[in-house]
Amino acid sequence: MILQALNEYYQRKTRMPDSDLAPPGFEHKAIPFLIVLTAQGEFAGLDDTREGEGKKKVAKTFLVPQTVKRSSGVAANLLWDNPGYVFGIDNKGKPERAREQHLAFVEAIRARFAQADDVAIRAALAFLERGDFAKVFEHPQWTEILESGANLTFRLEGDACPVCERRAVVDTLSAIDTQANETTALCLVSGEADVIERLHPSVKGVWGAQSSGASLVSFNLDAFGSYGKSQGANAPVGKRAVFSYTTALNHLLAKGSKQRIQVGDASTVFWAATPGHPMEEMFPGFFGEPSKDNPDLGTGAVATLLNAPRTGAGSFEDDNTRFYVLGLAPNAARIAVRFWHIKTVGELAVNIRRHFDGLSIAHAPHEPDTLSLFRLLVSTATLGKAENIPPNLGGDVMRSVIENLPYPKTLLSGAIRRNLAEQEVTYARAAIIKGYINRYFGREELKVSLDENSTNAAYRLGRLFAVLERVQEEANPGIRATIRNTYWGAASGTPGKVFPLLIDLSNKHLAKIRRERPGRATNLEKLIGSIMSGLKPDTPYPINLPLIEQGSFDVGYYHQKEHPSTYKTQGE
Repeated sequence: MILQALNEYYQRKTRMPDSDLAPPGFEHKAIPFLIVLTAQGEFAGLDDTREGEGKKKVAKTFLVPQTVKRSSGVAANLLWDNPGYVFGIDNKGKPERAREQHLAFVEAIRARFAQADDVAIRAALAFLERGDFAKVFEHPQWTEILESGANLTFRLEGDACPVCERRAVVDTLSAIDTQANETTALCLVSGEADVIERLHPSVKGVWGAQSSGASLVSFNLDAFGSYGKSQGANAPVGKRAVFSYTTALNHLLAKGSKQRIQVGDASTVFWAATPGHPMEEMFPGFFGEPSKDNPDLGTGAVATLLNAPRTGAGSFEDDNTRFYVLGLAPNAARIAVRFWHIKTVGELAVNIRRHFDGLSIAHAPHEPDTLSLFRLLVSTATLGKAENIPPNLGGDVMRSVIENLPYPKTLLSGAIRRNLAEQEVTYARAAIIKGYINRYFGREELKVSLDENSTNAAYRLGRLFAVLERVQEEANPGIRATIRNTYWGAASGTPGKVFPLLIDLSNKHLAKIRRERPGRATNLEKLIGSIMSGLKPDTPYPINLPLIEQGSFDVGYYHQKEHPSTYKTQGE
Protein backbone atom coordinates (compact mmCIF):
# COMPACT_ATOMS: atom_id res chain seq x y z
CA MET A 1 0.00 0.00 0.00
CA ILE A 2 2.87 2.41 0.77
CA LEU A 3 4.55 1.82 -2.59
CA GLN A 4 1.23 2.13 -4.41
CA ALA A 5 0.48 5.47 -2.74
CA LEU A 6 3.95 6.81 -3.55
CA ASN A 7 3.64 5.57 -7.14
CA GLU A 8 0.28 7.33 -7.48
CA TYR A 9 1.75 10.51 -5.98
CA TYR A 10 4.51 10.50 -8.58
CA GLN A 11 2.08 9.94 -11.45
CA ARG A 12 -0.24 12.75 -10.29
CA LYS A 13 2.60 15.14 -9.57
CA THR A 14 4.28 14.69 -12.96
CA ARG A 15 1.01 15.47 -14.73
CA MET A 16 1.04 18.95 -13.21
CA PRO A 17 2.51 21.68 -15.46
CA ASP A 18 4.86 22.97 -12.74
CA SER A 19 6.04 19.55 -11.55
CA ASP A 20 9.55 19.47 -10.11
CA LEU A 21 9.82 15.67 -10.06
CA ALA A 22 12.41 14.05 -12.30
CA PRO A 23 11.17 12.19 -15.41
CA PRO A 24 11.74 8.40 -15.67
CA GLY A 25 15.41 7.50 -15.67
CA PHE A 26 16.54 10.79 -14.06
CA GLU A 27 17.01 12.47 -10.72
CA HIS A 28 17.95 15.92 -9.43
CA LYS A 29 21.57 15.99 -8.29
CA ALA A 30 23.93 18.68 -7.00
CA ILE A 31 26.89 18.86 -9.43
CA PRO A 32 29.65 21.24 -8.26
CA PHE A 33 31.71 21.27 -11.50
CA LEU A 34 30.96 21.08 -15.23
CA ILE A 35 33.64 20.06 -17.73
CA VAL A 36 33.24 22.41 -20.70
CA LEU A 37 34.05 20.80 -24.08
CA THR A 38 34.27 22.00 -27.66
CA ALA A 39 32.30 20.22 -30.39
CA GLN A 40 35.49 18.30 -31.19
CA GLY A 41 35.85 17.04 -27.62
CA GLU A 42 38.62 19.41 -26.57
CA PHE A 43 38.80 20.69 -22.99
CA ALA A 44 37.65 24.32 -22.84
CA GLY A 45 37.43 24.95 -19.09
CA LEU A 46 35.69 24.15 -15.81
CA ASP A 47 32.46 25.72 -14.59
CA ASP A 48 32.14 26.05 -10.80
CA THR A 49 28.36 25.92 -10.17
CA ARG A 50 28.63 26.59 -6.44
CA GLU A 51 27.32 29.72 -4.80
CA GLY A 52 28.14 31.14 -1.38
CA GLU A 53 31.40 31.42 0.49
CA GLY A 54 33.79 29.04 2.23
CA LYS A 55 32.24 25.87 3.61
CA LYS A 56 28.77 27.25 2.94
CA LYS A 57 29.12 26.93 -0.84
CA VAL A 58 26.13 25.15 -2.36
CA ALA A 59 26.32 23.44 -5.76
CA LYS A 60 23.65 23.94 -8.40
CA THR A 61 21.25 21.06 -8.95
CA PHE A 62 20.86 19.51 -12.42
CA LEU A 63 18.78 16.77 -13.97
CA VAL A 64 21.08 13.76 -14.37
CA PRO A 65 20.64 10.04 -15.14
CA GLN A 66 19.54 8.15 -12.03
CA THR A 67 22.24 7.00 -9.61
CA VAL A 68 23.28 3.38 -10.02
CA LYS A 69 23.12 0.98 -7.10
CA ARG A 70 26.65 0.47 -5.75
CA SER A 71 28.06 -1.92 -3.18
CA SER A 72 31.69 -2.96 -3.31
CA GLY A 73 31.88 -3.48 -7.07
CA VAL A 74 32.45 -1.06 -9.92
CA ALA A 75 29.28 0.55 -11.30
CA ALA A 76 29.42 3.79 -13.28
CA ASN A 77 26.82 6.50 -13.38
CA LEU A 78 25.84 7.70 -16.82
CA LEU A 79 27.49 10.95 -18.01
CA TRP A 80 28.30 12.07 -14.45
CA ASP A 81 30.31 10.75 -11.52
CA ASN A 82 33.28 11.39 -9.25
CA PRO A 83 36.90 11.96 -10.48
CA GLY A 84 37.76 8.27 -10.15
CA TYR A 85 35.14 7.28 -12.74
CA VAL A 86 35.39 10.30 -15.02
CA PHE A 87 39.20 10.53 -15.21
CA GLY A 88 40.46 7.21 -13.83
CA ILE A 89 42.38 8.91 -11.04
CA ASP A 90 41.78 9.39 -7.32
CA ASN A 91 43.59 10.13 -4.08
CA LYS A 92 42.90 6.82 -2.34
CA GLY A 93 45.99 4.95 -3.49
CA LYS A 94 44.09 2.52 -5.76
CA PRO A 95 45.17 3.40 -9.32
CA GLU A 96 44.09 0.05 -10.82
CA ARG A 97 40.59 0.36 -9.43
CA ALA A 98 40.34 3.95 -10.67
CA ARG A 99 41.31 2.85 -14.21
CA GLU A 100 38.69 0.11 -14.02
CA GLN A 101 36.12 2.67 -12.95
CA HIS A 102 37.04 4.95 -15.85
CA LEU A 103 36.69 2.15 -18.40
CA ALA A 104 33.26 1.31 -16.97
CA PHE A 105 32.25 4.98 -17.18
CA VAL A 106 33.22 5.25 -20.88
CA GLU A 107 31.62 1.91 -21.76
CA ALA A 108 28.34 2.90 -20.09
CA ILE A 109 28.07 5.98 -22.34
CA ARG A 110 28.99 4.00 -25.48
CA ALA A 111 26.47 1.26 -24.76
CA ARG A 112 23.56 3.51 -23.78
CA PHE A 113 23.91 6.03 -26.60
CA ALA A 114 25.05 3.74 -29.40
CA GLN A 115 22.10 4.89 -31.53
CA ALA A 116 22.03 8.53 -30.42
CA ASP A 117 23.35 11.11 -32.89
CA ASP A 118 24.07 14.13 -30.73
CA VAL A 119 27.05 16.49 -30.99
CA ALA A 120 27.42 16.84 -27.19
CA ILE A 121 27.45 13.08 -26.58
CA ARG A 122 29.99 12.62 -29.39
CA ALA A 123 32.15 15.38 -27.87
CA ALA A 124 32.06 13.74 -24.40
CA LEU A 125 33.00 10.33 -25.86
CA ALA A 126 35.79 11.85 -27.96
CA PHE A 127 37.20 13.61 -24.89
CA LEU A 128 37.10 10.45 -22.78
CA GLU A 129 38.42 8.09 -25.45
CA ARG A 130 41.31 10.42 -26.26
CA GLY A 131 42.32 10.25 -22.61
CA ASP A 132 44.38 13.44 -22.68
CA PHE A 133 43.37 15.06 -19.38
CA ALA A 134 46.56 17.08 -18.78
CA LYS A 135 44.81 20.44 -19.16
CA VAL A 136 42.19 19.40 -16.64
CA PHE A 137 44.83 18.33 -14.13
CA GLU A 138 46.61 21.69 -14.59
CA HIS A 139 43.47 23.66 -13.81
CA PRO A 140 43.67 25.66 -10.49
CA GLN A 141 40.57 23.91 -9.10
CA TRP A 142 41.65 20.35 -9.91
CA THR A 143 43.26 19.70 -6.52
CA GLU A 144 40.06 20.73 -4.76
CA ILE A 145 38.00 18.48 -7.04
CA LEU A 146 40.26 15.50 -6.45
CA GLU A 147 40.46 15.91 -2.69
CA SER A 148 36.72 16.43 -2.25
CA GLY A 149 35.70 13.72 -4.73
CA ALA A 150 33.20 16.21 -6.19
CA ASN A 151 30.74 15.03 -8.83
CA LEU A 152 31.36 16.18 -12.38
CA THR A 153 29.49 16.17 -15.67
CA PHE A 154 29.90 17.73 -19.12
CA ARG A 155 28.66 20.84 -20.89
CA LEU A 156 29.08 21.65 -24.56
CA GLU A 157 30.65 25.03 -25.19
CA GLY A 158 27.86 27.47 -26.06
CA ASP A 159 25.14 25.45 -24.29
CA ALA A 160 23.38 26.76 -21.18
CA CYS A 161 22.64 23.29 -19.79
CA PRO A 162 24.83 20.22 -19.20
CA VAL A 163 24.87 17.30 -21.65
CA CYS A 164 22.61 15.32 -19.26
CA GLU A 165 19.75 17.74 -19.89
CA ARG A 166 19.94 17.76 -23.68
CA ARG A 167 16.88 16.45 -25.55
CA ALA A 168 18.71 13.45 -27.04
CA VAL A 169 19.70 12.23 -23.57
CA VAL A 170 16.26 12.82 -22.06
CA ASP A 171 14.47 11.05 -24.90
CA THR A 172 16.81 8.05 -24.76
CA LEU A 173 16.64 7.55 -20.99
CA SER A 174 12.96 8.33 -20.50
CA ALA A 175 12.09 5.06 -22.20
CA ILE A 176 12.86 2.20 -19.82
CA ASP A 177 13.80 -0.61 -22.18
CA THR A 178 13.99 -4.34 -21.73
CA GLN A 179 17.33 -6.06 -22.08
CA ALA A 180 17.61 -9.30 -24.00
CA ASN A 181 18.05 -11.39 -20.86
CA GLU A 182 15.17 -9.78 -18.97
CA THR A 183 11.64 -11.13 -18.79
CA THR A 184 8.46 -9.41 -17.74
CA ALA A 185 6.19 -10.32 -14.85
CA LEU A 186 3.21 -8.86 -13.04
CA CYS A 187 4.20 -5.83 -10.95
CA LEU A 188 2.68 -5.94 -7.45
CA VAL A 189 2.39 -2.15 -7.36
CA SER A 190 0.96 -1.23 -10.76
CA GLY A 191 -0.72 -4.54 -11.58
CA GLU A 192 0.83 -4.36 -15.06
CA ALA A 193 3.43 -6.48 -16.82
CA ASP A 194 6.91 -5.00 -16.46
CA VAL A 195 10.56 -5.94 -16.04
CA ILE A 196 11.07 -6.72 -12.36
CA GLU A 197 13.72 -4.55 -10.70
CA ARG A 198 16.39 -6.67 -9.02
CA LEU A 199 17.89 -3.89 -6.86
CA HIS A 200 15.80 -0.93 -5.77
CA PRO A 201 17.53 2.49 -5.69
CA SER A 202 18.51 3.93 -2.33
CA VAL A 203 16.30 6.35 -0.45
CA LYS A 204 18.15 9.36 0.94
CA GLY A 205 17.30 11.93 3.56
CA VAL A 206 16.17 9.68 6.43
CA TRP A 207 17.62 11.12 9.63
CA GLY A 208 20.25 8.80 11.13
CA ALA A 209 20.53 6.54 8.05
CA GLN A 210 23.61 6.25 5.86
CA SER A 211 24.37 9.46 3.96
CA SER A 212 24.59 7.48 0.73
CA GLY A 213 21.03 6.27 1.26
CA ALA A 214 19.38 3.06 2.42
CA SER A 215 16.88 0.61 1.01
CA LEU A 216 13.19 0.49 1.76
CA VAL A 217 12.89 -2.82 -0.13
CA SER A 218 15.87 -5.16 -0.21
CA PHE A 219 16.83 -8.85 0.06
CA ASN A 220 20.61 -8.91 0.40
CA LEU A 221 20.99 -12.27 2.17
CA ASP A 222 19.87 -15.77 1.23
CA ALA A 223 17.93 -15.99 4.51
CA PHE A 224 15.59 -13.25 3.28
CA GLY A 225 14.68 -15.10 0.08
CA SER A 226 12.11 -17.80 -0.50
CA TYR A 227 11.14 -20.38 -3.14
CA GLY A 228 14.56 -20.11 -4.74
CA LYS A 229 14.11 -16.47 -5.71
CA SER A 230 16.79 -13.87 -5.18
CA GLN A 231 16.88 -10.10 -4.61
CA GLY A 232 13.86 -8.16 -5.89
CA ALA A 233 12.16 -11.26 -7.30
CA ASN A 234 10.92 -11.97 -3.76
CA ALA A 235 8.73 -8.87 -3.97
CA PRO A 236 8.24 -8.33 -7.70
CA VAL A 237 8.01 -4.61 -8.44
CA GLY A 238 8.43 -3.33 -12.00
CA LYS A 239 11.14 -0.90 -13.08
CA ARG A 240 8.65 1.89 -13.73
CA ALA A 241 6.98 1.55 -10.32
CA VAL A 242 10.36 1.33 -8.56
CA PHE A 243 11.51 4.51 -10.23
CA SER A 244 8.23 6.26 -9.39
CA TYR A 245 8.11 5.39 -5.70
CA THR A 246 11.81 6.05 -5.01
CA THR A 247 11.75 9.35 -6.91
CA ALA A 248 8.63 10.47 -5.05
CA LEU A 249 10.07 9.45 -1.66
CA ASN A 250 13.43 11.12 -2.30
CA HIS A 251 11.57 14.25 -3.38
CA LEU A 252 9.51 14.31 -0.18
CA LEU A 253 12.59 13.66 2.00
CA ALA A 254 14.84 16.18 0.24
CA LYS A 255 16.51 18.92 2.26
CA GLY A 256 14.22 21.92 2.42
CA SER A 257 11.11 19.88 1.61
CA LYS A 258 7.93 21.44 3.00
CA GLN A 259 6.35 18.00 3.21
CA ARG A 260 8.62 16.49 5.85
CA ILE A 261 8.99 16.90 9.58
CA GLN A 262 10.95 15.06 12.26
CA VAL A 263 8.86 13.13 14.80
CA GLY A 264 11.23 11.65 17.40
CA ASP A 265 13.58 9.42 15.40
CA ALA A 266 11.11 9.15 12.50
CA SER A 267 11.60 11.24 9.38
CA THR A 268 7.97 11.88 8.53
CA VAL A 269 6.61 12.75 5.10
CA PHE A 270 3.02 13.51 4.17
CA TRP A 271 0.97 14.23 1.09
CA ALA A 272 -2.61 14.52 -0.08
CA ALA A 273 -4.27 12.60 -2.89
CA THR A 274 -4.71 16.01 -4.54
CA PRO A 275 -1.25 17.61 -4.93
CA GLY A 276 -1.09 21.11 -3.52
CA HIS A 277 -3.98 20.56 -1.09
CA PRO A 278 -4.03 23.25 1.68
CA MET A 279 -3.63 20.54 4.35
CA GLU A 280 -0.12 19.81 2.99
CA GLU A 281 0.90 23.36 3.89
CA MET A 282 -0.84 23.33 7.28
CA PHE A 283 0.27 19.88 8.49
CA PRO A 284 3.85 20.87 9.54
CA GLY A 285 2.36 23.57 11.74
CA PHE A 286 0.42 20.98 13.73
CA PHE A 287 3.39 18.74 14.51
CA GLY A 288 6.60 20.49 13.45
CA GLU A 289 8.83 22.62 15.66
CA PRO A 290 9.21 26.36 14.89
CA SER A 291 12.71 27.36 13.83
CA LYS A 292 14.69 30.59 14.01
CA ASP A 293 13.85 31.19 10.36
CA ASN A 294 10.15 30.53 10.91
CA PRO A 295 9.27 31.18 14.58
CA ASP A 296 5.55 31.46 13.81
CA LEU A 297 5.31 28.03 12.18
CA GLY A 298 1.88 26.60 12.79
CA THR A 299 0.50 29.46 14.87
CA GLY A 300 -1.98 30.49 12.20
CA ALA A 301 -2.72 26.92 11.11
CA VAL A 302 -3.54 25.71 14.62
CA ALA A 303 -5.55 28.82 15.42
CA THR A 304 -7.56 28.41 12.22
CA LEU A 305 -8.26 24.77 12.94
CA LEU A 306 -9.22 25.32 16.58
CA ASN A 307 -11.48 28.26 15.77
CA ALA A 308 -13.13 26.53 12.81
CA PRO A 309 -16.16 25.18 14.76
CA ARG A 310 -16.89 28.71 15.99
CA THR A 311 -16.23 30.59 12.74
CA GLY A 312 -17.44 27.93 10.31
CA ALA A 313 -14.42 28.52 8.05
CA GLY A 314 -11.49 26.28 7.17
CA SER A 315 -12.67 23.29 9.17
CA PHE A 316 -12.11 20.72 6.39
CA GLU A 317 -14.64 18.47 8.15
CA ASP A 318 -16.47 17.58 4.93
CA ASP A 319 -13.28 17.09 2.89
CA ASN A 320 -12.97 13.44 1.78
CA THR A 321 -9.55 13.85 0.15
CA ARG A 322 -7.21 11.05 1.26
CA PHE A 323 -4.19 12.16 3.27
CA TYR A 324 -1.09 10.00 3.83
CA VAL A 325 1.46 10.15 6.67
CA LEU A 326 4.61 7.98 6.52
CA GLY A 327 7.26 7.78 9.25
CA LEU A 328 10.67 6.26 8.41
CA ALA A 329 13.58 5.44 10.72
CA PRO A 330 17.07 4.01 10.13
CA ASN A 331 17.68 0.29 10.63
CA ALA A 332 21.26 -0.67 9.76
CA ALA A 333 21.52 -0.49 5.93
CA ARG A 334 17.75 -0.46 5.58
CA ILE A 335 14.87 1.84 6.39
CA ALA A 336 12.18 0.81 8.86
CA VAL A 337 8.60 1.99 8.62
CA ARG A 338 7.73 3.52 12.00
CA PHE A 339 4.14 4.32 11.08
CA TRP A 340 1.81 4.59 8.10
CA HIS A 341 -1.55 6.31 8.33
CA ILE A 342 -4.28 7.01 5.78
CA LYS A 343 -7.12 9.34 6.71
CA THR A 344 -9.45 11.70 4.92
CA VAL A 345 -8.57 15.35 5.40
CA GLY A 346 -11.85 15.75 7.29
CA GLU A 347 -11.09 12.93 9.74
CA LEU A 348 -7.56 14.22 10.21
CA ALA A 349 -8.71 17.78 10.92
CA VAL A 350 -11.23 16.62 13.55
CA ASN A 351 -8.69 14.37 15.30
CA ILE A 352 -5.96 17.02 15.33
CA ARG A 353 -8.42 19.53 16.80
CA ARG A 354 -9.32 17.04 19.54
CA HIS A 355 -5.62 16.60 20.30
CA PHE A 356 -4.97 20.31 20.80
CA ASP A 357 -8.21 20.84 22.69
CA GLY A 358 -7.30 17.95 24.99
CA LEU A 359 -3.86 19.41 25.76
CA SER A 360 -5.17 22.90 26.50
CA ILE A 361 -4.26 23.92 30.05
CA ALA A 362 -3.66 27.15 31.99
CA HIS A 363 -0.21 28.60 31.42
CA ALA A 364 1.84 31.77 31.79
CA PRO A 365 1.16 34.65 29.36
CA HIS A 366 4.59 34.33 27.73
CA GLU A 367 4.09 30.63 26.92
CA PRO A 368 2.53 29.51 23.60
CA ASP A 369 -1.12 28.51 23.50
CA THR A 370 -0.29 25.28 21.66
CA LEU A 371 2.65 22.89 21.93
CA SER A 372 4.26 21.10 19.00
CA LEU A 373 4.69 17.35 19.09
CA PHE A 374 8.46 17.80 19.34
CA ARG A 375 8.07 20.11 22.35
CA LEU A 376 5.88 17.52 24.08
CA LEU A 377 8.27 14.66 23.41
CA VAL A 378 11.41 16.51 24.45
CA SER A 379 9.77 17.56 27.74
CA THR A 380 9.72 13.87 28.74
CA ALA A 381 13.36 13.23 27.73
CA THR A 382 16.35 13.18 30.06
CA LEU A 383 18.06 16.59 30.13
CA GLY A 384 15.46 17.81 27.64
CA LYS A 385 17.53 16.48 24.73
CA ALA A 386 15.97 15.14 21.55
CA GLU A 387 18.41 12.22 21.37
CA ASN A 388 17.00 10.91 24.67
CA ILE A 389 13.44 10.60 23.37
CA PRO A 390 12.51 6.86 23.33
CA PRO A 391 12.72 5.57 19.72
CA ASN A 392 9.09 4.55 19.27
CA LEU A 393 7.44 7.26 21.34
CA GLY A 394 7.07 9.81 18.55
CA GLY A 395 5.38 7.34 16.26
CA ASP A 396 3.10 6.06 19.01
CA VAL A 397 1.94 9.58 19.89
CA MET A 398 1.48 10.45 16.21
CA ARG A 399 -0.72 7.37 15.85
CA SER A 400 -2.79 8.40 18.88
CA VAL A 401 -3.35 11.85 17.41
CA ILE A 402 -4.19 10.78 13.87
CA GLU A 403 -6.38 7.84 14.89
CA ASN A 404 -7.89 9.58 17.96
CA LEU A 405 -6.72 6.81 20.28
CA PRO A 406 -5.52 6.94 23.93
CA TYR A 407 -1.97 8.23 24.23
CA PRO A 408 0.73 5.63 24.93
CA LYS A 409 1.36 4.92 28.60
CA THR A 410 5.06 5.64 28.05
CA LEU A 411 4.12 9.28 27.43
CA LEU A 412 2.44 9.54 30.84
CA SER A 413 5.20 7.69 32.67
CA GLY A 414 7.84 9.81 30.92
CA ALA A 415 6.16 13.06 31.99
CA ILE A 416 5.73 11.92 35.61
CA ARG A 417 9.27 10.56 35.76
CA ARG A 418 10.68 13.92 34.63
CA ASN A 419 8.51 15.76 37.15
CA LEU A 420 10.03 13.59 39.88
CA ALA A 421 13.57 13.98 38.59
CA GLU A 422 13.34 17.75 38.13
CA GLN A 423 10.93 18.31 41.07
CA GLU A 424 8.91 20.58 38.83
CA VAL A 425 5.67 20.31 36.85
CA THR A 426 6.20 22.20 33.60
CA TYR A 427 3.54 23.51 31.24
CA ALA A 428 4.29 20.84 28.63
CA ARG A 429 4.23 17.95 31.10
CA ALA A 430 1.06 19.18 32.78
CA ALA A 431 -0.58 19.36 29.33
CA ILE A 432 0.56 15.81 28.56
CA ILE A 433 -0.81 14.41 31.82
CA LYS A 434 -4.14 16.22 31.47
CA GLY A 435 -4.53 15.05 27.87
CA TYR A 436 -3.58 11.47 28.74
CA ILE A 437 -5.93 11.14 31.73
CA ASN A 438 -8.93 12.64 29.94
CA ARG A 439 -8.47 10.30 26.96
CA TYR A 440 -7.92 7.36 29.28
CA PHE A 441 -11.24 7.90 31.08
CA GLY A 442 -13.07 9.17 28.00
CA ARG A 443 -14.32 12.23 29.87
CA GLU A 444 -13.09 15.56 31.19
CA GLU A 445 -11.57 14.30 34.41
CA LEU A 446 -9.17 17.26 34.56
CA LYS A 447 -10.10 20.75 33.42
CA VAL A 448 -8.12 23.51 31.73
CA SER A 449 -7.64 25.47 34.96
CA LEU A 450 -8.18 25.02 38.69
CA ASP A 451 -11.22 22.88 39.50
CA GLU A 452 -12.23 23.67 43.07
CA ASN A 453 -15.16 21.24 42.87
CA SER A 454 -13.12 18.18 41.88
CA THR A 455 -13.55 15.26 44.28
CA ASN A 456 -10.47 13.43 43.02
CA ALA A 457 -8.37 12.81 46.14
CA ALA A 458 -5.04 12.80 44.26
CA TYR A 459 -5.89 16.07 42.54
CA ARG A 460 -6.81 17.69 45.86
CA LEU A 461 -3.62 16.43 47.48
CA GLY A 462 -1.62 18.03 44.67
CA ARG A 463 -3.44 21.30 45.32
CA LEU A 464 -2.82 20.93 49.07
CA PHE A 465 0.90 20.34 48.52
CA ALA A 466 1.14 23.55 46.45
CA VAL A 467 -0.53 25.58 49.23
CA LEU A 468 1.64 24.03 51.97
CA GLU A 469 4.71 24.92 49.92
CA ARG A 470 3.47 28.50 49.62
CA VAL A 471 2.92 28.67 53.39
CA GLN A 472 6.51 27.60 53.93
CA GLU A 473 7.78 30.22 51.45
CA GLU A 474 5.84 33.03 53.13
CA ALA A 475 7.01 31.98 56.58
CA ASN A 476 10.62 31.90 55.38
CA PRO A 477 11.14 34.60 52.73
CA GLY A 478 14.03 33.84 50.39
CA ILE A 479 14.13 30.14 51.24
CA ARG A 480 16.00 28.17 48.57
CA ALA A 481 14.84 24.61 49.23
CA THR A 482 11.18 23.95 50.00
CA ILE A 483 9.16 20.84 50.81
CA ARG A 484 9.00 20.25 47.05
CA ASN A 485 12.74 19.63 46.97
CA THR A 486 12.58 17.23 49.91
CA TYR A 487 9.21 15.51 49.85
CA TRP A 488 7.91 15.68 46.26
CA GLY A 489 8.45 12.00 45.40
CA ALA A 490 7.01 10.72 48.68
CA ALA A 491 4.05 13.13 48.63
CA SER A 492 2.97 12.14 45.11
CA GLY A 493 3.66 8.41 45.54
CA THR A 494 2.94 7.60 49.19
CA PRO A 495 0.98 10.55 50.59
CA GLY A 496 -0.14 8.60 53.68
CA LYS A 497 3.42 8.58 55.01
CA VAL A 498 4.24 12.23 54.36
CA PHE A 499 1.21 14.49 54.59
CA PRO A 500 0.68 14.23 58.39
CA LEU A 501 4.25 15.49 58.78
CA LEU A 502 3.69 18.26 56.22
CA ILE A 503 0.48 19.42 57.94
CA ASP A 504 2.27 19.57 61.28
CA LEU A 505 5.09 21.56 59.68
CA SER A 506 2.66 23.98 58.04
CA ASN A 507 0.97 24.66 61.41
CA LYS A 508 4.31 25.94 62.70
CA HIS A 509 4.74 28.07 59.60
CA LEU A 510 1.23 29.48 59.95
CA ALA A 511 1.93 30.40 63.55
CA LYS A 512 4.95 32.40 62.39
CA ILE A 513 2.92 34.17 59.69
CA ARG A 514 0.11 34.94 62.17
CA ARG A 515 2.49 36.92 64.37
CA GLU A 516 3.22 39.33 61.53
CA ARG A 517 0.15 39.08 59.26
CA PRO A 518 -2.81 37.54 61.05
CA GLY A 519 -5.21 38.21 58.19
CA ARG A 520 -2.99 36.36 55.71
CA ALA A 521 -2.61 33.41 58.08
CA THR A 522 -6.39 33.16 58.46
CA ASN A 523 -6.91 33.18 54.68
CA LEU A 524 -4.29 30.49 54.15
CA GLU A 525 -5.93 28.36 56.83
CA LYS A 526 -9.28 28.75 55.08
CA LEU A 527 -7.73 27.75 51.75
CA ILE A 528 -6.19 24.65 53.31
CA GLY A 529 -9.48 23.81 55.00
CA SER A 530 -11.49 24.17 51.78
CA ILE A 531 -9.15 21.74 50.00
CA MET A 532 -9.16 19.19 52.83
CA SER A 533 -12.94 19.33 53.11
CA GLY A 534 -13.13 17.36 49.89
CA LEU A 535 -11.01 14.50 51.30
CA LYS A 536 -12.41 11.54 53.23
CA PRO A 537 -12.50 12.48 56.93
CA ASP A 538 -11.35 9.05 58.14
CA THR A 539 -8.65 8.42 55.50
CA PRO A 540 -7.71 11.77 53.94
CA TYR A 541 -4.29 10.56 52.79
CA PRO A 542 -4.15 7.31 50.74
CA ILE A 543 -1.29 4.94 51.55
CA ASN A 544 -0.04 5.13 47.94
CA LEU A 545 -1.10 6.48 44.56
CA PRO A 546 -0.94 4.47 41.30
CA LEU A 547 0.71 6.09 38.28
CA ILE A 548 -2.42 7.67 36.83
CA GLU A 549 -3.31 9.16 40.25
CA GLN A 550 0.21 10.53 40.51
CA GLY A 551 -0.59 12.32 37.28
CA SER A 552 -3.72 13.83 38.84
CA PHE A 553 -1.59 14.91 41.81
CA ASP A 554 0.86 16.67 39.49
CA VAL A 555 -1.89 18.50 37.60
CA GLY A 556 -3.56 19.52 40.89
CA TYR A 557 -0.25 20.96 42.07
CA TYR A 558 0.26 22.73 38.73
CA HIS A 559 -3.26 24.20 38.69
CA GLN A 560 -2.97 25.50 42.25
CA LYS A 561 0.46 27.00 41.59
CA GLU A 562 -0.93 28.81 38.54
CA HIS A 563 -4.01 30.12 40.39
CA PRO A 564 -3.96 33.58 42.06
CA SER A 565 -5.59 32.21 45.23
CA THR A 566 -2.29 30.56 46.13
CA TYR A 567 -0.61 33.94 46.40
CA LYS A 568 -3.45 36.23 47.36
CA THR A 569 -6.90 35.42 48.71
CA GLN A 570 -10.00 37.59 48.70
CA GLY A 571 -9.90 40.48 51.14
CA GLU A 572 -6.10 40.83 51.26
